[in-house]
Amino acid sequence: MSSFLDGTLAAKIHLKRGNTIEPHANSPHNEPQTIKYDALILDARLRQSLVTVRSLGQRGKHVAALEVENLLERSKHVPTFTSRWCQQSYIAPSYEQGTEDYLLYLKQWLTNTGAHVLIPSSDGTLELLRKHRAEVEQLGTRVALAKEPGLAAATNKETTLEAAERLGLNIPRGVLVNSVSELAEAVREIGLPAVVKPTISWLWGGQQGARLVSKLVTTPDEARQVVETVSSFGGSTLLQQFLPGRREAMSFLYANGEIYARFAQWAKRTQPQLGGTSVYRQSIAIPYDIGEPAERLIHELDLEGYSEVEFRRDSAGKAYLMEINPRLSASVEIAVRAGVDFPYLLYQWANGECIDRIKDYQTGKWMRYLEGDLLTTIEAILQHGRPGITPPMQAIFEFLTTFFLPTGYDYLDSHDLRPAWTALEDFADRVWYRLRHNPHN
Repeated sequence: MSSFLDGTLAAKIHLKRGNTIEPHANSPHNEPQTIKYDALILDARLRQSLVTVRSLGQRGKHVAALEVENLLERSKHVPTFTSRWCQQSYIAPSYEQGTEDYLLYLKQWLTNTGAHVLIPSSDGTLELLRKHRAEVEQLGTRVALAKEPGLAAATNKETTLEAAERLGLNIPRGVLVNSVSELAEAVREIGLPAVVKPTISWLWGGQQGARLVSKLVTTPDEARQVVETVSSFGGSTLLQQFLPGRREAMSFLYANGEIYARFAQWAKRTQPQLGGTSVYRQSIAIPYDIGEPAERLIHELDLEGYSEVEFRRDSAGKAYLMEINPRLSASVEIAVRAGVDFPYLLYQWANGECIDRIKDYQTGKWMRYLEGDLLTTIEAILQHGRPGITPPMQAIFEFLTTFFLPTGYDYLDSHDLRPAWTALEDFADRVWYRLRHNPHN
């Protein structure tokens, strides 16, 4: 088995004052047992992980964060690692090419150091922990994910839509496509443009893991390419009608048969523009036509913990269920700043504590993910004319005028400034990496 981390990579670990771990001792075998952390936050590169570290750290919790080593091929900067609330950061072996080293590292860390709660934030770690949850929880750590029946239903879009249809929710017209040979008939039934959506977001093709995303297709050839990619990982796709309207999402903290907190937002801009992560969003009151149906669906699936239920409207304003996200979502910071601290509520639930009940929150609050918004604007210029893409001049105008509106920014916190600077360094590193590895250069 290959070593977890060579000396060069180990030297890049971010160390906090007061910790006794040595700079080159990243393997959990070498760490002295000092404190047991309240929480270990996985997927440290993600925005929601930074939000979680800040949320728990500000309440006096001992928090550590973990990322995988292949990230350092593109950038050594991880904003979460530089937060004042992140007491220790760790680099684990990557799991995308095989999970054995990652799991061994994680279990050794939990055995030698330990955390009360483990919080994943990506589809990859969610799927990995689903398979090995019992092994992890035997070490005395609680995984902040719903029980398997609810997770299984929420992570499979076909199962989710079937449950929603039984409850009377509106679902998009769609056809399940298991192979390229079934695609032509599906296109005839649904028409183009359409959305090709993997039924499961993270799939393993042999030892190779990959996150698969929805794609807007306008031609049979585009549809075939997407279906072939998903099929190569052994997955199926849904060919769904294209809905051009506004995207709204409901978030919940559900446990013990009750909703402890609820929150709604709409995404004015996303990256990519169809079904991507929200880059400019606003907190809104619970929409009358999706709030109660979304809650019924959560109850039906018994989906404990945090979840985000996503809807999209058609041109007439009718809302259709898109999917459920059963882990902390990238947009969660707007909920926190509006008064619904989902990461802390999730920690309370996972740790077996009494869960706070949140009855209201601030509406009309805007949040922006600047890097994503910039990429969305560039995408509007490059993909001019495609369905669902904002005209270039309008996209540029909206991007610039947003700077003059009252808006909060992801990463930027006046009490914790270093992650914002680190995010800027990370973006610059990734741009430079792409330029150096561009085959046309």
